[in-house]
Amino acid sequence: MNTTASIPHLVGKDHQPNQQCTKRHTGNMPSQTMPSESNFTITYMLKNSGDKTNFGITIEGLDLNDISDADVKALSDAIWTHKVVVVKGQKDLHPTKQWELVTRFDPESPQVHSHGDLKTFAKQGGVLSAGREVTGIPGAENVRLIGKGFQGEDHYGIKNMNILRCLSNDFHADKLSDEDFRAGNSRFQRWHMDAPLYGKEPAWFTTLRCIKRPTEPEMNIRWDDGSGLSMKSEPGLTAFFSNVQAYELMTEEERKVADHSWVEYAPLPYVWISKCSGRANGLGLETEGKELSIEELGEYDEDSVKRYPMVWVNPITGERAFQVHGICARKLYLRSSTDEEPHVIENVEEIRAFLKPIQERVLKPEYIMLPKMEEGDIIMWANYMIFHTAVDYPIEFGPRTMHQANIGGSIGPAQMGLFEIPAA
Repeated sequence: MNTTASIPHLVGKDHQPNQQCTKRHTGNMPSQTMPSESNFTITYMLKNSGDKTNFGITIEGLDLNDISDADVKALSDAIWTHKVVVVKGQKDLHPTKQWELVTRFDPESPQVHSHGDLKTFAKQGGVLSAGREVTGIPGAENVRLIGKGFQGEDHYGIKNMNILRCLSNDFHADKLSDEDFRAGNSRFQRWHMDAPLYGKEPAWFTTLRCIKRPTEPEMNIRWDDGSGLSMKSEPGLTAFFSNVQAYELMTEEERKVADHSWVEYAPLPYVWISKCSGRANGLGLETEGKELSIEELGEYDEDSVKRYPMVWVNPITGERAFQVHGICARKLYLRSSTDEEPHVIENVEEIRAFLKPIQERVLKPEYIMLPKMEEGDIIMWANYMIFHTAVDYPIEFGPRTMHQANIGGSIGPAQMGLFEIPAA
């Protein structure tokens, strides 16, 4: 098998990103072909009046069962550049080929899902694994079956599976009533990036193939945080916002701090927050004092604890993203220049108070995209630039079947920031 890596450029402390890249396409734009070495066509996603998202494309003309090295490289560059990519017409994509594509994006990475094998995920997944059923596809176990409802009599060797536990609004501290839910109201489940934040590096990209999903009736997604905000969506879609746009919405002083600061994540972070609950809008946790103590976490590997810059630099466009996974942040190291001693925040309530106003500025309908996915489409996104979330729906609307796969990055965020993080 040919493998062509699309390795991110290492970012040194003197790197100066091209800030002009952030306004690439603010309106509807025509289709265009990629450079001559690729063989597919991209179309910018249509935007409604008032939509301020500046990311997202669809791609046609690719057969991911038989993709050349040149097209793997061009597709990788397109994901970094446009953040969210829907590749049309992949109904015949075999799970082994989906995993093969993921490994070709980053052949230097260990050849296993970013959250490890299923036993590791069950042990260390904490809040990620406790409330859902995740199954590996036989013969392609790193491709995970995720969804809701009956998956068919024989789904690639999985017999008569009925997924009853899935990503739901039960994660929220202030829960949506069953009456509201049955009436077609829902929420953003949990805004996040796909990142273990312990041991392995975050995946550069996640791939999610739509096998089946309901398309009606329309859902009403509510913030339920006092803002009065809501937006409409078909059921079974994934929502996205750009952390590049979150960075752009920061004040000059906030950006100065973010550019020079870093985060230390908790050991076994999803176990650490396994008893915690989220805010109603899906962004961050309610502070209830339910985080486990270090003693309660038990044995862990200190060398596997992750310390990442707050700002991650796109290796293709040079854009900066405010990429902080607040639910797992245990310490913040804040400073405005490399010459300063950092101010360390260890209180989780203070950490969340610092992050909340910055991250919630982009949590508005005009900055959120819910790309349409037809059966057979596969959506891919740049984890280092984007947050995403599931949106639950009543099972009566119909089953949802998705194949998800990603691989931990061979180069991680610590090498894609604006400075070298000082040794602990």
